[in-house]
Amino acid sequence: MDRVKIGVGAFTFFATWERELSPNTCSVFKSILPFSRKLIHARWSGEACWIPLGNLELGITAESPISHPEPGQILFYSAGISETEILIPYGETRFCSSAGALAGSRILTISDNLNELALLGKSILWNGACDICFEIAD
Repeated sequence: MDRVKIGVGAFTFFATWERELSPNTCSVFKSILPFSRKLIHARWSGEACWIPLGNLELGITAESPISHPEPGQILFYSAGISETEILIPYGETRFCSSAGALAGSRILTISDNLNELALLGKSILWNGACDICFEIAD
């Protein structure tokens, strides 16, 4: 099975690609795996964490963008009115930035251990940033 392993601190999640919704975004993101950064709590979006990517340019345009993701629906946003970023919702989320509402392409969905995803989000809220790594699962 073509899944992605997401390691964040002591937590491990497995996600499936959203190729039907975002084929180009998934293809480009897969090509840069393994991918490691810092995961921090979202400032504007509610119960979500994000990976700020600044002016990272991957040549991706929005595919079936959404603004109200469900917990575990991972979004990729290419720079526009805000910086490039990845959003990982763990509860009620409305994707936003200081510039206003945003919409991102679904690239991955975590379907298992969603209760642990909420624990991770709350831990990052109270304890600060964590290292995160996306890699192809064995």
